[in-house]
Amino acid sequence: MKNYYPVAVVTLLCSLMIFGMALTVARTHKKTGILAPTMTGDPLLERAIRAHSNSVEWLPIFLPSMWLFAIYWSPIWAAALGLLWLVGRIAYFVGYPSAPLNRYPGFFIQSIAAFALLFEALGRIVYLMMQ
Repeated sequence: MKNYYPVAVVTLLCSLMIFGMALTVARTHKKTGILAPTMTGDPLLERAIRAHSNSVEWLPIFLPSMWLFAIYWSPIWAAALGLLWLVGRIAYFVGYPSAPLNRYPGFFIQSIAAFALLFEALGRIVYLMMQ
């Protein structure tokens, strides 16, 4: 079980990241004077909400892929790729509100990490099933 501590830590860091993004959205609501549940009216608010939502949308792809990669390949590599995914998501979240085009570097980083986890886990599982 100790082998999976790094992956568990990355999972919890993901939760903290999503929570931090939600707090940023709440602060942006207050800063713009557009109170929830209204989600439109100011481009800064709309981009903050979209950046947070997009991160939440990626969690069902990322988390199972990271855990299955950890189980079928390596917990250390899964955690390392998980940290890379986190860095990409944070870069995406920071870049998007400043200018929509600034989200692309973070999106590229997190996409590479997520798809590496997903396809390597899938490939390993299929390989083991065929034996």
